[in-house]
Amino acid sequence: MERDLSAWLKIWKDEESRKPLIIRGARQVGKTWLVNDFGKKSFDNHVEVNFEYQPEIKSCFLTLSPYEILQQLELSLNVDIVPGKTLLFLDEIQVCPQAIKALRYFYEKMPDLHVIAAGSLLEFVMETHEISMPVGRVQNVHLFPMSFGEYLSACGETKLRTWLKSISLRDTIPEAIHEKSLKLLRDYLYIGGMPEAVASWLKTGKLSKTDLIHQALLQNYKQDFGKYGKRVNLGLLEKIFTKIPGTVGNKFKYSAIDRDVNSRDIKNSLSRLVKAHIVHKVNSSSGTGLPLAAHSNEKIFKILFLDIGLLQNAMGISSATYMAENLLAFYKGLVAEQFVGQQLLTLREHFAEPELHYWQREAKGSSAEIDYLWQKEELILPVEVKAGKTGTLKSLRLFISEKNSRFGIRFSLHPLSFNDSVLSIPLYAIEALPELTEQVAQSLQHPLQK
Repeated sequence: MERDLSAWLKIWKDEESRKPLIIRGARQVGKTWLVNDFGKKSFDNHVEVNFEYQPEIKSCFLTLSPYEILQQLELSLNVDIVPGKTLLFLDEIQVCPQAIKALRYFYEKMPDLHVIAAGSLLEFVMETHEISMPVGRVQNVHLFPMSFGEYLSACGETKLRTWLKSISLRDTIPEAIHEKSLKLLRDYLYIGGMPEAVASWLKTGKLSKTDLIHQALLQNYKQDFGKYGKRVNLGLLEKIFTKIPGTVGNKFKYSAIDRDVNSRDIKNSLSRLVKAHIVHKVNSSSGTGLPLAAHSNEKIFKILFLDIGLLQNAMGISSATYMAENLLAFYKGLVAEQFVGQQLLTLREHFAEPELHYWQREAKGSSAEIDYLWQKEELILPVEVKAGKTGTLKSLRLFISEKNSRFGIRFSLHPLSFNDSVLSIPLYAIEALPELTEQVAQSLQHPLQK
């Protein structure tokens, strides 16, 4: 199953000022498969070192000299490693902290060698071993579960994906295409984007199989808690992990986890789940200027789960519920908001830090909330998510008025349109967001900066 990051890796391969790559992301999102597939297709040969599976290889990195490291790897693995022709893949690099340090010297002493590292729990290793990332000597990229667009490609629906991605405001989505897209969206909402679950669905067409995969993945994440550091409260971590799915879409309250536990302890444990990429924080931002992070309040936030399929399994949403017509409205729109947030993360540049923001105003008798804020060049655009075709847009219009925003965005099942300063995009056409916002900005005679 081709991943969008593959195209970016091909560009990286030919860059003159190329740096060693570290692919970040949660366990089981497809990092190993991605790099091995890239290595087989784009290089004369590729050498994979898995420090978890081959712990004896760690001794090759007792030195930081790239030349000595390559010599020892070639002898240990009986391979040839030729700069310019070989991809060296250091998988589960968190198991060998010394290898993280060595990346700097591969960049400085052997720039012709293509090196990619991958790891899921790097932050904990660097914290435990007091290792700093070689700033300016490596490039980080992020891999998430498969997006809805990637899912369409995996299903063989590349024509549909291309059409939806490049849709114009002048276009009308035919009813047959709408129904087909909606059916594919409904499948994705339940299956999610974990590669193993998608592959199983495409092979067997049985939701019972994906249920088992989701359950196993959730259990595996729990089993990883012991790797989060020496002073980890395993019981509290498991409690947070269990209760967080029900908090998606709402302002996070520490009391919702356990009223009898100190909020500082919950905060520390939650931060570890964030570091492991199991959950993402959506920080509140005033939306008054760029960058959004500079105007955010990290004490006020919402939570996104890693994957929508895992979320539904964790919440006990069964395949019988999946067949219901009101799936999107289930749990008061939680499913739709998780979907949009998850897709917005994948629409960012691969090398950008995973970052989402929302806006809320808590004034007596005049509270308001915008689900997400989307930055497009110099514009800050409010994003509202609706589970069906209808729904008030009071908060959206309030934000547009207060912040003098050019227009707002609504994701729902409402037809594609732009009326009264609101751009309505069907949920299944979310990949068209960058192109459609460009079109709207131009139509308002406020073209985005190139």
